[in-house]
Formats: sequence, C-alpha cells, structure tokens
Amino acid sequence: MPHDLSLLINLAVSLALALALGLVTERLRLSPIVGYLLAGVILGPHTPGMAANVEMAQQFAEIGVILLMFGVGLHFDMQDLWVVRKIAIPGAICQIAVATVLGELVARAFGIGGGEGMIIGIAISVASTVVLIRVLMDNDVLHTSQGHIAVGWLIVEDIFTVLVLVALPAIAQIAGGEEGGSGVLLAVGAALLRIAALAVLVLGGGRRLIPWLLAYVARTRSRELFTLSILAIAMSIATGSAYFFGVSMALGAFLAGVVVGQTEVSHQAASDALPMRDAFAVLFFVSVGMLFDPAAITAHPGFLLGLLMLTLVAKPVTAYTLMWFRHYSFRSSLTIAIALSQIGEFSFLLANEAMDLGLISPTNRSLLVACSLISITLNPLLFRLIAPLEKRLLQYPRLWARLSGRAEKGGVELNQQTQNLLKADKQAGEAAPPKAVIVGFGPVGQTSARILRSFGVEPVVVDLNLDTVRDLADSGDLAVYGDATRRDILDAAGIQEAKYLLATVPDVLVRTLVILTAKDMNPGLRVFARARYLKEREWLEEVGATQICTEEAETALGLARLLLQEVGADSERVVAELKKVQHELGVHREAEGEFRPHYEIAFGELGPTSHK
Repeated sequence: MPHDLSLLINLAVSLALALALGLVTERLRLSPIVGYLLAGVILGPHTPGMAANVEMAQQFAEIGVILLMFGVGLHFDMQDLWVVRKIAIPGAICQIAVATVLGELVARAFGIGGGEGMIIGIAISVASTVVLIRVLMDNDVLHTSQGHIAVGWLIVEDIFTVLVLVALPAIAQIAGGEEGGSGVLLAVGAALLRIAALAVLVLGGGRRLIPWLLAYVARTRSRELFTLSILAIAMSIATGSAYFFGVSMALGAFLAGVVVGQTEVSHQAASDALPMRDAFAVLFFVSVGMLFDPAAITAHPGFLLGLLMLTLVAKPVTAYTLMWFRHYSFRSSLTIAIALSQIGEFSFLLANEAMDLGLISPTNRSLLVACSLISITLNPLLFRLIAPLEKRLLQYPRLWARLSGRAEKGGVELNQQTQNLLKADKQAGEAAPPKAVIVGFGPVGQTSARILRSFGVEPVVVDLNLDTVRDLADSGDLAVYGDATRRDILDAAGIQEAKYLLATVPDVLVRTLVILTAKDMNPGLRVFARARYLKEREWLEEVGATQICTEEAETALGLARLLLQEVGADSERVVAELKKVQHELGVHREAEGEFRPHYEIAFGELGPTSHK
C-alpha cells in the first residue's frame, strides 16, 4: 500500500457492520443500539475474526461522547423539568439511591468490594436517553403526561450523571486511600471550585460570546461555516475543560450545549449537530462492544443475573411504587416503570471513566455491557405488554382494586369538587354556560380550553396527570382525574349534559374508546377529535366524531397556503388550490358553497352563535 490505510479500514468496517446489524435489529423492531453493540463485539479482540483497533475506536468514541453530551445540553430545558418536578425529581433521586444501595449489596454478595458495587449501582440507575425516547415515540406516548414525566425523570438522571462524572476522580482518590480526612475535603473542594470556575466562564462569558459568534456566522448564510462553528464550539469547550480545568470533557460539552440551546439559532444548531452526533454515537457504541468479553458471562453468571434483576425488576418496581404512592394510575405508573427499565449510553460513560480510574474492573464493565444488551433488547417487547396486561388484570376485580384503588382514591376528592360545581350549574338551568369536556390537557388541550373560555363555553378537563388536575382545581377550573375511557369518569365530568367533547390525546385507541363511550352516554354530543394521520379519519368518523383535525392534512394545507402566497398567487387562486388540496386529501368541507379550512369550521361551531 502507498500509505497506511488502517484508520480508514477500521472506520469503514465499523460503520458497515454497525449499519448491517442495525438494520437487522430495526427489522426485528428492537433498538438499533443492540446492533451497534453486537458489531463491536464481533470486531473486538475477544471474539474470532477481524480484530479492529480498539484504541483508535475509542478516540472516535470520545468525539461521540462530546457530541452526545452537547446534544443533551442543547435540548436541556428547565421548563420541561419544572412541569413534572413534583414526581420526576423525587422519583429519579429515590430510584438512583435504591439502585446504588442494591448495587453495593449485590456486589458484596459476590465478593466485590472497595466501592465498585456503588459505581455499578449508579451506572445501572441511569436509563438510556436514546432508547427511552425511541420507545415512547414508537408507542405514541412521548407527548402524553406519561411521556413528559419519563423525560423529566430522565433529565434529572442526566444531571446526576454529569455530577458523578465530575466527582469520579475524587472518588478514585478516596477509594485508593490517597487522601484522608482533610485531604479528601480539599480534593472535593478543589474539584467543585474548578467546576464553578468552568460554569461561570462558559455560562457567563460564553452566554455573550457564543451567541454573537453564531449570529455572525449565520449572517454569512454559509451552511458549511455554521456547521463548522457548532463543531468547533463543542470540541473546543469540551477539550478545554479537560486540559485547563481538569474536569471531564462530558461536562464541558454539556455546558456548551446549554449555552447554544439558549441562542436564537438553537434549532439550526440542533439540526446540524444531530447527524454528527448520531454518526459518532454509533462509533461510541461499537467501541463499547469491542471491550466486551463474552468470557465474563460464563465466569460470573450469578453476578450478571443480579445486575439484570436490578435493571429489570428493582428499578421498575421502585418507579412504579413511587408513582403509585403519588396516586398515579396503573397505566401511567407501569409506563414510567418499564420505560426506565434499561441502561445505555450514560451507563457506559460512567463505566469507561470509572475503569480508567481503576474503580471497576474490565470484567464487571463487560457484565454491564451484557446487562445493557439484554435490557435494551427486552425493553420494547415489555412495552408492548402494557395494554394486554391491563386488560388481563381487569378480569380480577380484587387485584385490580389493589393496583388502581390508590390512584382512584387520590382523585375522588377532586372529582367530587367538580361534580358539586356541575350539579350547581345544572340546577341553574339555562343560566349556566355550555360545557365542553376536554380529554387530555397537553398543548392542544390547553389551547382549546383557553379559546372555549373566551367564547363563553366552560371546559371540563379530564386527565391522568394528577398534578395537572390538582393545579387546575386550585385555580378554580373544572377538572376530573381518571381514565376517560371509563363511563364513571365521563359521568363525573358531566358528559351527559355537555354540548361538546374534544378528544386531544395522541393515542388513537384511547381516542376511539373515549368517543364510543361518550356517544353512547350522550348521543347528541358534538365530538371534535385530533388525528395524526389521514388513515385515522375514516375510522374516527365511523365511531362518531363530528369534526376531525388531521395533523397531516392541516400541515399540507398550511404549507400549500404559504407556498401560494410566496409565489404571488391572488386570493381566488389560493382558495381554488386549497380546495383542490382538500379534495386530494379527502378532507373537503364546504359551508354555504365557500371554502373553509377545518379551524374556521370548528371556530364557527364553537362560537357564541352556536349556543343560541
């Protein structure tokens, strides 16, 4: 060869094998991460066949870590965490504590001491962001109350991970006996001072410099320069944090992402960083798989089983119990519990750093990889069992009462308060304002409630997020806690006297059951339903929906209108083309012979004149 091609060969083979196995696992409806890890196992030195250069792969993996943590900081939003703070913060802290303590106990049971079990327990306590978001999206619950709680819970775990990564060097000194008493306090204090100095520099000074730099580059309208600026900021701050402040590159990248995420160009920055992050994250997972030694499983099967019990049993049981004590429904509690019953990228980050510092052995790190492979593989399969399990448990009334009774009890007082107000309105007769039952109080439900109030229609919210219902009740609004597919919950919301029903929940099965039950209880009810896809429209009309707002159709109409205005079409041409688009999509609606978009029809039907 004219020159050394080892770097390119390693890179090409790693990416090609990761692609092949990623496609296989995707076809099996598993996380592609499983495929990437398996690719690393095959290319690693502990399995027969080609052995890739592990050190070279780890250098690429470092870039993946930086971009991964930069992405976490970029999407970090305190507002998301604040909304679900009452359950996400104590829940995550309690689950981390339980996993850490049990990890230490399991490790000691198998003769592993020196704080290694504690590090393993911490690594197991942190769920994979990639896997969690993917499984929530695949099951259409990302934008539900359960999804918001899971993501908020994960944000707390991510913050905790960053803090542990920073503290690991001090923990290594304590574990190694290099520092005692005052020496340990000095080491920890010095680490905290370095972190504080870095945070002030990046969050303080960077808050002015970075937005100015990105705005300056954005004005050049050069996509290449903008992408380069994002990569340069992430890499420079990450490596500078390690070189000048002696803290992990992960923390520097996270802080850089937080600053960039607050700029005006944050969305473009996320768009540019995402492909780079995904590509190098693949190499990160491949490098993790390379360090996996299959012999560790045969040498320590009992310890692996213990780790799996922590991940697949202890973590979800802890999460479920906490949700149950907070009066959340069985489905919400089980959804959160299963979503968090896996470990992934942040566990590997902790394990890698801990192994470099001598806090855990390569064997135990291999067992963590095995635990991750198994938990990530099982996670989507377990998620699919939630609905069948719920149906099965409903056949056993006593058991179901124990599982869901606390949640129902938590909402009884709130629901009774709403029922009393509805009874008072019923006695008032025609003087009482018309009612609209809104199922789901996400962004769509909140907007609908605000518009209804402004037009003299009183909304009654039905939601499974107990904190949301409590907040609404405290502010004097009508709200009912419970599953809107049940007749008693709809009855508590006053469905029989309501004029309108707005089904805003994203899950099509839940929407369908709500509409069927509500129409059976009040045949004259006018139903306004949200639909994600055009294919859902016919089904929702069959079950009784009066008007349906289809996200695909409204997006097509909105973009068509913008394009027509951009190319200079006159108003008559705009109306004609939009009418044509509606016919093509099969969602055409007319009123008095004129074109009217869905939102205009809904506005007219819910306006003041419709109450006369």
